Amino acid sequence: MTGDTTRSLHAPRAAAAGGPGLFITFEGGDGAGKTTQAALLEQWVRTRGRNVVRTREPGGTEVGLRIRDIVLHHRGHIDPRAEALLYAADRAHHIATHVRPAVARGDVVIQDRYLDSSVAYQGAGRVLDADDVRALSLWATDGLLPDLTVLLDLDPADARRRLDADDKPFDRLEAEKEEFHARVRDGFLALASAEPERFLVLDARAAPDELAAQVQDAVTARLR
Repeated sequence: MTGDTTRSLHAPRAAAAGGPGLFITFEGGDGAGKTTQAALLEQWVRTRGRNVVRTREPGGTEVGLRIRDIVLHHRGHIDPRAEALLYAADRAHHIATHVRPAVARGDVVIQDRYLDSSVAYQGAGRVLDADDVRALSLWATDGLLPDLTVLLDLDPADARRRLDADDKPFDRLEAEKEEFHARVRDGFLALASAEPERFLVLDARAAPDELAAQVQDAVTARLR
């Protein structure tokens, strides 16, 4: 991997969401179980009487759905820098029109992927400079960081077995070789190591209810 992933965490103007709401993101490689855990957390938070906005990147807005189709399903080659810019464009619109207003209202935003995915996938995976990728996302979002990021860590070989069991066509990133996904995993772990106060790193091999309980504990602490 080129670029210093840990150094990239010190770009200027990064700040947690603030406001009366809460911004929670789920990160990890493909097949780690992010969607399952986001759904379980949504159900749990709603039982606590809080309004929840469940969203994802890319594709959390109408504009984002068009970008998602390009970055995940375009059959031809996309230059890695162009790919990073497309994700940043989706992120800028999504945060400005969807996430920030929800946090300002006091909602709990639960999101599948955010800027850490760009640093891991385009920075580490595509071997771009991690500082540049992170700085691009921070500029696009005016420095917004989540209050909590849950990283579901899973060996790429285990993840591939899960994806194979789903018997669904792979998107552009899922179809990448194991070396790519190994770099992505290393990128995520480096990010978590540099920001332990924001990240909750969990072994994605654990049972879903066990993982959910650990996530709930972390969210409870922040809701207080």
